[in-house]
Amino acid sequence: MSEANGSLSKCKVPSTEGRDPAYFSYYAMLQHQQNMLQDSVRTSTYRSAILLNGPLCFLGKLVLDVGAGSGILSYFAVQAGAEKVYAVEASQMAGKMRKIVEAANITESNGPIRNAFLKDKIEVIQAKIEDPDLPIPKVDTIISEPIGVLLIHERMLESYIFARDKYLKPGGTLFPSMGSIYLAPFTDATLWSETKGKARFWEQSTFYGVDLSALYDDAKDEMFGMPVVGNFDPHTLIAPADPLGYVVDFNSVTLEQLQDMTIPFSWQASYTGIIHGIAGWFDLHFSPSQAGLNGSTITMSTSPAAERTHWQQVRFLLKEPLAVNAGQLIQGWMRCIVNEMRSYTIEVEILVGEGQLSDPLSASSSIFNMDFNRRRGKWRLHEQTYNYNYYPQPDNVFRPEYNCLYEPEQPLDVTVDMENNFVNENQFIL
Repeated sequence: MSEANGSLSKCKVPSTEGRDPAYFSYYAMLQHQQNMLQDSVRTSTYRSAILLNGPLCFLGKLVLDVGAGSGILSYFAVQAGAEKVYAVEASQMAGKMRKIVEAANITESNGPIRNAFLKDKIEVIQAKIEDPDLPIPKVDTIISEPIGVLLIHERMLESYIFARDKYLKPGGTLFPSMGSIYLAPFTDATLWSETKGKARFWEQSTFYGVDLSALYDDAKDEMFGMPVVGNFDPHTLIAPADPLGYVVDFNSVTLEQLQDMTIPFSWQASYTGIIHGIAGWFDLHFSPSQAGLNGSTITMSTSPAAERTHWQQVRFLLKEPLAVNAGQLIQGWMRCIVNEMRSYTIEVEILVGEGQLSDPLSASSSIFNMDFNRRRGKWRLHEQTYNYNYYPQPDNVFRPEYNCLYEPEQPLDVTVDMENNFVNENQFIL
């Protein structure tokens, strides 16, 4: 991961305290815990990572579960042989988790003990991990599911890193160990037009005798400033994401780096078409090798081409689309800055072709916004809207032109040698 931008170090980092009551009330509801538990990709990936690495990372170990929720990761840790699990949960879900844990210590007169394997194995602590004087020793392994949309939404990764710095023994294991953020340009004229149509409501000059048009620009800013969460057709990507992604190594990343990060991107357009915005998703990695152990590495992807998860993907629509030709360079950056809503403010610059990018740390410059091949955008990641219009049709034959994408006549890796092909100073032939 790149070094922290550093601008937040000059001012106070936005606190999450104002948002915390609503946040923890949400996760205290069984309905929302069920939504995550029923995400079979999420739940089975965590279980596989924990059980397959049980002998190395859990057997006889002290384990800390940060943001334990329903306690499912704590239960998996015990199944993997953990000596003791400290399950820290700030919401009222901690009380519900205790019911499962304490049932293991109660002898049933009319049947077997429920979850007998949990007996005397888990200590539930209702608190934020940042609270002082928690009864937690140094542990061998930390487990957590601190992930939101685009990996970083909800700012739970900061709590995960805080726990690492305070409670993990030297050489200890983090599960997950790493995340990778992927970005790619996409085309979706229908989604863009629907969003524009919502804004055009405020363009009316005779709405029941009232002229609303003074709010039209505000409406465009608001509608196009809402990240669109939902699964989408991977065939709408104009260029593939960088296969390495933007790596966030949980073993080494600092709180300051998490609070202000800039993700550079550079793509080559696979098709001629219209860029309506930038799509984003993430992979999650569980690797004990990060802690010097030779265990099993497990990876989970939320890519649009992968099996669906409750995180889905996110798309950032441009207010003004951008044309691109197959083979052209598309470059830019995405800056992610923490805000007070347990989320991030996202700023993007995208440029088609060669040219100088502006400094992500400086204020927006109007001269850059005037370029015909450059766009700027700003979104608040917590102000999400949702789009569930995509349903995969596995038997359909893909044709890029169905998505208004046009293939180049010659493969992009073929170079045409035009030397000595000039007929005269104004004409040449291939």
